[in-house]
This record gives sequence, structure tokens and C-alpha cells, in this order.
Amino acid sequence: MAQVLKDVRVVEHGTFITGPAASMLLADLGADVVKVELPETGDPFRAFKGGLYSPHFQTYNRNKRSITLNTKQAKDLEAFDELIRGADVYIQNFRPGVAEQIGAGEERLRKLNPKLIYCAISGFGPDGPYAQRPSYDTVAQAASAFLGLLVNPDNPRVTGPALADSLTGFYAAYGILGALHERHSTGVGRKVEVSMLEAMTHFNLDAFTHLFSANEVMGPFSRPSVSQSYVLKCADDKWIALHMSSPPKFWQGLATAMERSDIFEDPRFATREGRIENQEALMHVLGGIFCGRTRADWCARLLAQDVPHSPMYTTAEVPNDPQAQHLQLFVETQHPTMGNFRTVRSPVSFDGERALQVTAPPVLGEHNAVFKAGWPSTEETPSS
Repeated sequence: MAQVLKDVRVVEHGTFITGPAASMLLADLGADVVKVELPETGDPFRAFKGGLYSPHFQTYNRNKRSITLNTKQAKDLEAFDELIRGADVYIQNFRPGVAEQIGAGEERLRKLNPKLIYCAISGFGPDGPYAQRPSYDTVAQAASAFLGLLVNPDNPRVTGPALADSLTGFYAAYGILGALHERHSTGVGRKVEVSMLEAMTHFNLDAFTHLFSANEVMGPFSRPSVSQSYVLKCADDKWIALHMSSPPKFWQGLATAMERSDIFEDPRFATREGRIENQEALMHVLGGIFCGRTRADWCARLLAQDVPHSPMYTTAEVPNDPQAQHLQLFVETQHPTMGNFRTVRSPVSFDGERALQVTAPPVLGEHNAVFKAGWPSTEETPSS
């Protein structure tokens, strides 16, 4: 794939997800990312499954290089400073004040490199009453009112992946790209700041727009009822998802696929407004119908009628899906010591060229020798 950021050098001082996710997005676009980790232990995410190469760590650290430095030690701080002098971007996701304690505060690094884009990611922002509170994914989801849109009130428990962590990384990369673009004309770097609370509140924009525009407080079933979204169990105990939206043709197609044109003669289901108001009842009726055929049968029937649907796959099923295979969504490579590494490629293509090349996440300190004299030459920079 076109390495659109191939001339950008990034120093990442990140742990867990937000910082590493931001730098990985830049690395996927070709940036040269060096991950600075503590000797012996490294990023705490390395050890989440034992050892120093957990699946958690692998998820957010492909296309990078790893060096070990303890910047509280003079010699390591000197090596770190040399990296900063040659960098375009620095990323950290420490709690406010920690970067200054280890010699990585924005003011100090700006003196070393006025062109540096300095990105600081936090839980609640750099100051304010919550600034020093610890924050993780669930905390940010809850504080932004997003978690309340995911939790089933009849079975209240946290579900799903670490959305707040990943999305904060996306917003950080988005800010960094904006600052890099501006620097082309100004020649001066920026400090880019984003917190998990800000990121998730912005991502929850639809709920706040409804609040401010219509004084409506959305709940977990508000959007699915309006969009007429369903998950239904089939005869083979597999599940299928429908998103019926508003066009009447979708409902007409569904009725044909079900061989039940009479179902929408029921006044509760005859109009869009009725289906929204009576979604629970409609869900019960559809459930009774869909349990009579296999998922494959339903997919064929719905496809023939142009009804928006998809099998509700498990992760194990997606790599075998024909469209996923056609798009070459899954790529792999070999790490010299850790063996085969398989991942989901970057979804972005340039001029029709997909990101099919990837480098495996580094083992701790894998590139210490390469960086012993600062940034290596371009010949030593791996393609990503």
C-alpha cells in the first residue's frame, strides 16, 4: 500500500490501548513508529496473558519497533532526547503530570524540537476536578453516557469491546494528522490533547443532539427501535441480523421472504410508526417465524428480496466469509522468534491498493541495537 506517512517519525511512550492505538493507526499509514518501553517489563499489556507477547499487546502494536529506556536514568534520557530531536510526533497517555516526572513533558521536549507534534492522551483532561482520577474504558463509557446505551436494563452488565480506548486512539490520530498538515505551512509543532471523556462524549453525539434538540433522553433501545433493527435466532441455533430502516420495500421484501404477506395487515405493524411503537411484539412474531428455517436458508431468501441483513457471525466465522476473503481483510506475516502473526489489515486503500503488508508486533527491546545511535537510516526502516 502507498506509504502516505513514510517520512513521519513517531515516538510512542504508550501503554495499554489509547496511546498504542493512536500510533498504530499512523504506522498503518507508513509512519516509522518506535515504541519506548521500560526495561524488563515493557508495556503492561504485554503480560496480560502471561509472558510478554499477549494477544492484547499484539492487537495494538503491529508495524512498530520497540526499544527499552528508563528516562529517569541520565544515559537513557540522553538516548530518548536524541530520538525526540529527530521525531515528528511524540505520543504519551500518562496521567497528567507523569510525563514531566520522567523528563517527557511538553515544555522540555519543545525546547529539543520546536517542530514536534506533542500528543497527550488522558482520562479526563489535563486539569479540572477529575484530572487525577484513574480512567479506563468502562469509566469513560459511563461518564459520557454511552454505557447506558449498551447495557440491557433487564440484565445489567458491561458488554462488548473496549470502545472508549480504541476510539480515543482514533481521535488522537485524527488530531495529530491535522497538526502535521498545519506544520507544512507554519513549520511549528502543536500540542494535541484528547481525553477519553471528550472522545466518548463526541462519539455519543447523536444522543446529545436528541437531548438538546428534542429534550429526549435516549436509552439502549431508542435507536434500534427507530432503525427497526433485529437479531433473530434460526432453526440451526445460528443468528441473523436485520436492519429494516424506513423504505417500505424492505418490509415488502421481508414479507415475501417469510411467505407471510398477511403479517403487515395487523394494524400494529402496518405502518412505520406502528412498528416502532410495537417493536417488542413484532420481535416476538418474527422470532416465531425465523426459528423455522436455517440461517443459510434465510440468507438466501432475504438476499433474493434485497432485504438488508447479515449472518450474526462469531469472530471465528468472519475469515471464511466470501466478501471478507475477496477484500483480503486478513493478512499475516512471520516474526523471527514469535512465529506466525495474523491480523486484520488497515481498512483504508489508496488508489485501489490495499494494505496487505504488515510487520509483526515487536518483542520487548527488539530494536535496541538499531537505535543505539539515534534514528536509523531509511534503509533500516521496515515497510509496514
